[in-house]
Amino acid sequence: MKSKHNIAIFWAILSAVLYAISLPVSQILLKKIPPTIMGALLYLGAGFGISIIYLYCYKTEDVKSEMRLTKKELPATIWMVVVNIASVIFMMVGLTMTTSANASLLNNFEIVATSLLAFFFFNEKINKRLWIAITLITVSSIILSVEDISGFAFSIGSIFILFACACWGIENNCTRVLSVKDPLQVVTIKGLGSGFGALIISFIIKENTNNIAYIIATLILGFVSYGLSIFFYVRAQRELGAAKTSAYYAIAPFIAAGLSFIIFLQVPTTSFVIALLIMIVGTYFASTDSK
Repeated sequence: MKSKHNIAIFWAILSAVLYAISLPVSQILLKKIPPTIMGALLYLGAGFGISIIYLYCYKTEDVKSEMRLTKKELPATIWMVVVNIASVIFMMVGLTMTTSANASLLNNFEIVATSLLAFFFFNEKINKRLWIAITLITVSSIILSVEDISGFAFSIGSIFILFACACWGIENNCTRVLSVKDPLQVVTIKGLGSGFGALIISFIIKENTNNIAYIIATLILGFVSYGLSIFFYVRAQRELGAAKTSAYYAIAPFIAAGLSFIIFLQVPTTSFVIALLIMIVGTYFASTDSK
């Protein structure tokens, strides 16, 4: 039993590591791939990859017993896809304007957006511990978003990242009704729907690329960092529960920030270090919140 628990912890940490890879590597790929196409390819890679896993796992009784999506969940499913299209485009545009280290930490703002939307629109209670987390993460996000303290100018790239996190917060609340459904089916629809949706937008705004190597690399990154990451997260959650899994997954932004400094040989600024320390404390309060 303990071995099964330890394996689940490994899945949760692996899920965090796989997602952490996406931000610094995406910034490299964005040099050749336009942001909207980039977002489309990431989710198409996840969608196609998870659909293959889904077909393979469908042979097992565990997957066959999962609850399938019905027409009743259609509105929530559509909202999930639409909001996710906006979020991934905002994220990729933001990555072209700010460092992936900044973007990594700012990803934690999703916790704030999700919690506040749940509080105001779904009457969920927020206890003292989570309010502290929301406050600290918000303060840290503001520090990361200020480009020029003397003139108090905000970083446009950071603002786009925050928009992306706000959209993910909306998505998290809109898809609450899907949480009891087959996770692999939900992820497949999310990946393919968001991917093709973003691809259509890229055609409309006339983005294009013919770099086959970068396209293939982006699809693989999407499968690994979005598809497999979610797959392992779900597997860990079945054994550990939602709270413990999210606590382990909370290390993802910090791993991504560390990878960014290593890959791009960047030296963290004073403001980044201050924001990092505040974010660590805020994330601790959020990830250990027992509701």
